[in-house]
Amino acid sequence: MSQTSDYDLIVVGAGVGGHAAALHAVACGLETAIVEAAEMGGTCINRGCIPSKALLAAAGRLREIREADKLGISVGQVSFDRAAIAEHANAVVSKIRDDMTQSLQKAKVDIIRGVGKLLAATTVEVTSPEGETSTYTAKDVIIATGSTPFVPPGIETDGKTVFTSDESVRLESLPEKLAIVGSGYIGLEFADVYTALGCKVVVLEALDKLMPAFDPDIARLAQRVLIKGRDIEALAGVLAKKVTPGSPVSIELSTGDSLEVDACLVATGRIPVTRELGLDALGIDTGKRGFVPVNDRLQTDLPHLWAIGDATGKMMLAHVASAQGIAVVNTICDRPSEVDYRSVPAAVFTHPEMGFVGLTEPQAKEAGYKVGTVRTYFGGNSKAIAAGETDGMVKLVYDKPTGELLGTHIFGPHAADLIHEASQAIAKRDTVQHLATLIHTHPTLAETLGEAYHRAAGV
Repeated sequence: MSQTSDYDLIVVGAGVGGHAAALHAVACGLETAIVEAAEMGGTCINRGCIPSKALLAAAGRLREIREADKLGISVGQVSFDRAAIAEHANAVVSKIRDDMTQSLQKAKVDIIRGVGKLLAATTVEVTSPEGETSTYTAKDVIIATGSTPFVPPGIETDGKTVFTSDESVRLESLPEKLAIVGSGYIGLEFADVYTALGCKVVVLEALDKLMPAFDPDIARLAQRVLIKGRDIEALAGVLAKKVTPGSPVSIELSTGDSLEVDACLVATGRIPVTRELGLDALGIDTGKRGFVPVNDRLQTDLPHLWAIGDATGKMMLAHVASAQGIAVVNTICDRPSEVDYRSVPAAVFTHPEMGFVGLTEPQAKEAGYKVGTVRTYFGGNSKAIAAGETDGMVKLVYDKPTGELLGTHIFGPHAADLIHEASQAIAKRDTVQHLATLIHTHPTLAETLGEAYHRAAGV
């Protein structure tokens, strides 16, 4: 049985980006439908950002309680309930997922349950969970199908002893010894969680240095605190050639050595969910990696077909997907809009946190700038000293001739919140000379930024 419904816009994928696009479309007067095969909220809400942050909140609270004696507080023996922590994460997910669903319903977005496939740029075939197929048309279609964990060749997952972040957020067990393959955002955050819960962790990084995507100075300091400071064994330049589930898990390394652990988390990045969309039949080549090629306005080679979020591979962050969804809807409504990727902040929610925006020092040099850098430390900040949270650093990267701020990198308490000041500055192409005139409340952690501006401006 089939039926045809006409919309102004169909969004394929109800993750964070698709949700933002659909709500903005309705606000702009577009009759909108959203297609989703699984849970509302996509990876971020159900298996990524949200449950992992709930787990990190528990890990952080445990660390604070255990270290309370440095503030003169005695708490005695600290215990925790693994199942209760997992249930807290599940409850948070359910709450936010329900809120997202209700917001779409309240906005009168039609929610179409099923797997979407493109028959044409503006025609979507949806196969329902019951196996029934329906066809829907729209003036414009946005692909917002997100991504899934990438598992390298040679690694076999069983979801129990060898797993990805999708399964790790469930926290079904606590291995005595855990291997984490990859030292990026995901690997670092879960290393924080598992070490707080008493697990021994070993990190395996295939590239020749740990945390390869981070500014080198930030990476070095973070490694001292988050890796060495927590007795994590970390091996750089070592590839996990073969990982076999079991009890124990067997890991064959590129060095010729082998490793046995109780469990292994594969945190080696993500790949787009685009293969089943039928794009090849429409003449859109997604290449070996599966990313949908788009122009600066996120339009595919077909005029009324757009793509946002992880499916494009531009910046695989939930808040970027949301910004892209809004930008696409603006363009559809004859208000051409583009995302300024230079000023997009990112964060790692370890304890302490990391926050980043703009260029790293090596990137700025490669781009041809005459680079200046400044570092300030939380060890000299009154608020950090009072709170007993003195680990960390702020690093500015700027252009010496003009003073333009090119990048800001923070490792320290509340870095994920502090970074937004620098994000706005980079969006405005502000200079360190002007930023040095800003007044920061005393005593606050934000004074570390103010001090850095002053040093960079030489005042």
